[in-house]
Amino acid sequence: MRMTAFMRKMQQVLCVLLPCALQLCCANTQQVVVCTGTQNGLSMTGNSEIQYNLMKERYNNCNIVMGNIEVNMMEHTRDFSFLQSIKEVTGYVLIAVNQFSRLPLDNLRLIRGTTLYDDRYALAVMINYQKYGQHGLQELGLTNLTEILEGGIKIIQNKYLSYAPQVNWLDIVKDTSAHILIEDNGPEKPCNEACQDVPCWGSGSNSCQTLTKTICAPQCNSRCFGRNPNECCHIECAGGCKGPLDTDCFACKNFNNSGSCVPQCPQTLIYNKHTFEMEHNPNAKYQYGSICVAHCPKHFVVDGSSCVSSCPADKTEVKKNGVKRCEPCKGLCPKVCKGSQAGQSVDANNIDSFINCTKIQGSLNFLVIGIMGDEYNQIPALNPEKLKVFNTVEEITGFLTIQSWPESLSDLSVFSNLRTIQGRTLYKGYALLIMRIKSLTSLGLRSLKRINDGNIYITRNENLCYSNTVNWTRIMNTSSHPKKATIKENRPQKECVKAGLVCDPLCSSDGCWGPGPDHCVSCKNSRGGTCVPDFMFVTGTTPVQRVAARRQRSNRQMKRSSNHILPLVRSPEKQEDNAQLMPLHA
Repeated sequence: MRMTAFMRKMQQVLCVLLPCALQLCCANTQQVVVCTGTQNGLSMTGNSEIQYNLMKERYNNCNIVMGNIEVNMMEHTRDFSFLQSIKEVTGYVLIAVNQFSRLPLDNLRLIRGTTLYDDRYALAVMINYQKYGQHGLQELGLTNLTEILEGGIKIIQNKYLSYAPQVNWLDIVKDTSAHILIEDNGPEKPCNEACQDVPCWGSGSNSCQTLTKTICAPQCNSRCFGRNPNECCHIECAGGCKGPLDTDCFACKNFNNSGSCVPQCPQTLIYNKHTFEMEHNPNAKYQYGSICVAHCPKHFVVDGSSCVSSCPADKTEVKKNGVKRCEPCKGLCPKVCKGSQAGQSVDANNIDSFINCTKIQGSLNFLVIGIMGDEYNQIPALNPEKLKVFNTVEEITGFLTIQSWPESLSDLSVFSNLRTIQGRTLYKGYALLIMRIKSLTSLGLRSLKRINDGNIYITRNENLCYSNTVNWTRIMNTSSHPKKATIKENRPQKECVKAGLVCDPLCSSDGCWGPGPDHCVSCKNSRGGTCVPDFMFVTGTTPVQRVAARRQRSNRQMKRSSNHILPLVRSPEKQEDNAQLMPLHA
């Protein structure tokens, strides 16, 4: 039975978007699953097996990718069927240096291009073939891609790709002046005869391109679902449609409100024309990417009517009734500094920009070219003393990666006041990554209490002790989605024990960040935030201390008397001696 427009409207209205607090793999709704993309370019963490498993965990069942899809350096045997659920990407799509024959992004309708590869391309497909072999990309697999809102297209040096030139890219890009570069690919092959005069994505009869722009009647303002003047899509549609209503869109140009494409989400305040006042809107929703949600995901902050990753410079983050909000600062705001750009390292040229920062809006990368210097770009080696600027940092909203560190520093104590890593953006799924640092003997992150999202990867630090003692589940937010702490190939525990590099006895079973009681993750017993023994004694060297000690002893004696226990009688001298060495707790 053919579904009427009214029935489709009712069906989609019933599918109200319910946000979830997951960033790594999903913000779940009844019909829409939102996941976070990556921003690694052509770089790679670990081997292809690790990379593949991270991608599978991230994108499985995902519908909307907030960020970029980057598929790099994958073998021809990999199964990418988990990508078939993706319908929209807010950033760019990068497919580079792979050997598989087809990437199954068949349901991808829209690439928004809010971030662009090389600041220019929303779709980049490059060098996808086996150098010494016969495997390589033959078909793009983007059979339902109908619109790119921002950015151009770069498809080059794919030895076996034969169908890229046949696609009508001008029908896909919104900006007709966008740069389209297609060259040095495989020999062109004809489309299936079922396509007739329509371009195609591949050799199959189901690979014909769906045209939604170049075939439209002049009366249509954007996309269409046919050639007639009455077959125009709603103005709020993106990527085409199956009918004229705002609920018939394949994707939304601005926002999706419970299945309807709208120019803005229901605002938090509405005007009452009877009282001439602004009132709270009980049906208000917040802008979360291209979706209207009733509540922002927990790793985001409410700023007015939007879900934001961090507050603007004139506001600070506060928590009210369990909801994090941006509110104007009372007096001077804590200093918020922008973190490293994607692929950029903290170095001698930019480190002064972090002076007096309490919050890093974004992420911090420590790479070899930053620590050791970059002769090609005339960047000198970083003075280790300069790293002390991070002593004031209490929060990083993105991730922290340390892949290079000064040889003179044996820990990361420059981050001794770092309390929270939010993980709102991740490095290949990781919020904290520390690898191949020979000088590290301990982490020294003694104030770190919370990693809200993302995994942890600490490996191949051959002199590092203590890290395997930390109860990472106490620090990681595992309430909404399983997280993983990979701690391996550091200094063997037996060697650490033999060298005496173990937690202080005052530390609890949660472990420690380094030597001494001030590096405990938590204490067996604490007083005023300090780890103390079961019985802690003080020497009464001042009259005030002696009076306090006598009072405690007197209280204990009275308690004993009330329990019919006779108090011990001592001479004044003995009492005075006893007052000088008295337990702090009765």
